[in-house]
Amino acid sequence: MLKKGEILAFKTDTVWGFGANPEDKDAVFKIYEIKKRDEKKPLILMSDDINNLKKYIKKIPDYAQKLIEKYLPGALTLIFEKSDLCPFYITSNQNTVGIRIPNSPDFFHALNYTKNRVLATTSCNVSGDDPVKNYKEALEKFSFCATIVKPISVDENSNLPSTVILCKNDDYKVIRKGVIKL
Repeated sequence: MLKKGEILAFKTDTVWGFGANPEDKDAVFKIYEIKKRDEKKPLILMSDDINNLKKYIKKIPDYAQKLIEKYLPGALTLIFEKSDLCPFYITSNQNTVGIRIPNSPDFFHALNYTKNRVLATTSCNVSGDDPVKNYKEALEKFSFCATIVKPISVDENSNLPSTVILCKNDDYKVIRKGVIKL
């Protein structure tokens, strides 16, 4: 499905998400269209393993590696300086990219639809609206434009966003408070 440029909607450990093949520019722009999202707002990359995400990042500082080891998989999004391999259309031409590894068997199940085990992602909603809360709502709102991956676990999540951390230089900055308290 992702090879054909389709969009997935899937459950994570925080909120439901949309995902596309990060190497497929047209598919990534479909997410922007579905969400009515400003193209100046970047997407993030999700995977089940930090090693799948490293090629998109210039470097991981030591303090960030400790955050990865302590909190991932989990509700933490880390923003790093992007590498030259990270597509500009995911980052909205910014020099940083957000990465996350959800603690979610449903997300890991959704990754079975992709070869490289990485998705360009954002929350499953129209911009400005609350993210969908469950499989039924995802089907009702987005089955016309996305493949809705049926959850394999109980269809509940925190409905709270991930904590977002900007990792620059020698320290980090909390950009958005979420599930993880730092």
